Amino acid sequence: MMKNPQDLMNELSTLRDFVRYGVSLFNSEGLFFGHGADNALDEASALTLYALHLPHDLPGHFMDAALTSDEKSDLLDLFERRVKDRIPAAYLIHEAWFAGHKFYVDDRVLVPRSPIAELINSQFEPWINPDEVHDVLDLCTGSGCIAVACAYALPDADVDAVDISSDALSVAEINVDRHEMSDQVCLIKSDLFSELTGKCYDLIVTNPPYVDAEEMSALPDEFRHEPELGLASGNDGLDAIKTILNQAADYLTEDGVLVAEVGASEDALIELYPDVPFFWFDFEQGGSGVFMLTREHLLQYFRG
Repeated sequence: MMKNPQDLMNELSTLRDFVRYGVSLFNSEGLFFGHGADNALDEASALTLYALHLPHDLPGHFMDAALTSDEKSDLLDLFERRVKDRIPAAYLIHEAWFAGHKFYVDDRVLVPRSPIAELINSQFEPWINPDEVHDVLDLCTGSGCIAVACAYALPDADVDAVDISSDALSVAEINVDRHEMSDQVCLIKSDLFSELTGKCYDLIVTNPPYVDAEEMSALPDEFRHEPELGLASGNDGLDAIKTILNQAADYLTEDGVLVAEVGASEDALIELYPDVPFFWFDFEQGGSGVFMLTREHLLQYFRG
């Protein structure tokens, strides 16, 4: 529980004091970290730098700089909201990083955290020849982070960013505009492939909803601030991916591939389709539950 704000105002002075206090507070309150940061130090640092309008690469000697009364008050208010309301830090500062790029986020979209970022930064090599990718589909785009990151990584490709949620597309539009990608990224409202008739892609990347009913009921409070539409996918967590697997081949070029994330539903997917040769990626930076299938495999196993 936070101490009296006035007492804290008197006891804490420097950036270092506030970051240290934030770490202790967050750990003592048992906060959940899973929205871009995985520990109290990173979250306390991010909130402190945001509240003080300071850059992420702040020189170390700035940690001993004293805060003004107004700065202390603003920062303590931010800490209180994080603790009392269990709001993810990314929503408090409207900022998240993905694939090395900064994105705007609010509670209309999930906070970006997909390991697919690692694949994008490597241009999907060696599994895909980036020179042969001309059209990309980001299915279930949310904040647009995958679409924009793909546009950076594959500058000669056109990217369609699709979502069923008008709210999500509004956030994606902010990010497309901020990154000046409107000539390369096209936003489309569609329930999966429903509005994409006639479209064909060399690469489909998707991070659809994949949380099963049991996991949804046990999610930490922080996840309750995220849109359920972006998380829940039926009893087994596979409703969305089953539709994608059955339809994706119609929207891929002859040598096209599907890259999809199913997270913790990986085992359920393998159990449901034991004969399908899913290629599961290993990630150096952490994460799992992302697979690749070729159009040939999709035709063979989901059109038989």
